[in-house]
Amino acid sequence: MASIIKETQSIKEAVVLINGIDSGKFPRLLSRILQRLHLKVERSFSDEEEEKLQMALSLEKSNLHLVIETVSFILEQAVYHNIKPASLQQQLENIHLSPEKAEAFTQIWATSGQESIEKFRQRMFAPKKLESIGWQLSLQMSQSSQAKVKSPCAVLELGINSEDSEDSEKMFLEFDHNNLLHFYNKLETIQSQLDSLT
Repeated sequence: MASIIKETQSIKEAVVLINGIDSGKFPRLLSRILQRLHLKVERSFSDEEEEKLQMALSLEKSNLHLVIETVSFILEQAVYHNIKPASLQQQLENIHLSPEKAEAFTQIWATSGQESIEKFRQRMFAPKKLESIGWQLSLQMSQSSQAKVKSPCAVLELGINSEDSEDSEKMFLEFDHNNLLHFYNKLETIQSQLDSLT
């Protein structure tokens, strides 16, 4: 398998720091990061927890952030590529991670990797999701400048739900005949592309 983790300068610096972390504490750090990896808006650790981690791992704040970001990146790559544990271990050893740390990654990945992949699959891609659709038609019969005008329009009411909120918001879209036809054609294109994927 091609390398999913490139040995950049940042990765090299993080590997040195990770190799220096107590092997007894490292698996707990990995486990916590993997548990919260699928949450887009939340950090793995609060400010208070980061302070405790700095002391427990004997790392400066910037170095701790580098370690957390690098571990998160490696695990995200493992999720994205659905990598096998043995392959992950080999890739980590290729970037000079110590065998004990590579083994810790492999153990966490073997026990919780599939669950994490499933959480990512269930996660919303977009921050908002369509919950409901309503519509109404109206017909404008006249204007102040013209006595007889027939101007039909459709109003779509979209109920949008945000991933991090229970409340749904309403969005109203008004279409004249040409706009609605264009919108319909776009939806047909999207539908045919979705059908071709299944």
